[in-house]
Amino acid sequence: MARMSQTLPPAADRHFEDYPVGAVFDLGSFRLSETEMLAFARRYDPQLMHTDPGWAEQGPFHGLIASGWHTISALMPLIVHNFLPSGGLVSPGVDELRWLLPVRPDEILHAQGTVTEARRSRSRPDRGLVRSFVEVLNEAGEPVLTMRPMNFIRCRPESLAPRD
Repeated sequence: MARMSQTLPPAADRHFEDYPVGAVFDLGSFRLSETEMLAFARRYDPQLMHTDPGWAEQGPFHGLIASGWHTISALMPLIVHNFLPSGGLVSPGVDELRWLLPVRPDEILHAQGTVTEARRSRSRPDRGLVRSFVEVLNEAGEPVLTMRPMNFIRCRPESLAPRD
């Protein structure tokens, strides 16, 4: 079921306060061509289901599929450009990375992120921790990849001023 997407300010103007719990953000779409899939897999994930179309046709997925690492690599620019602030802070990591369905050549994939937690840091009050649930959906709307990234995001400077 599609949820109403919210809009973020331009990357240079994004701050912790722009990520309320429950907000859903459209991260954009991408596709991986067979040529791209083969090149990536041959270099970074040389398993036959990713590198040999003939073998893959006879294999468990009945055709070539993208490496999950390639799918994440293609997703990352969407997260950087359409979700994170520019000049961002470090991320403490990603939880629960799942590859749920195979990704086929030239399949159009769509990504969205939902804020699941947003809390201000007690030790570093100039930032907050935003936890999200990111889904990559295939053309049928089925999730092919899910993960729960965490990001430290700077607070708006005016929110740091002492209050009277």
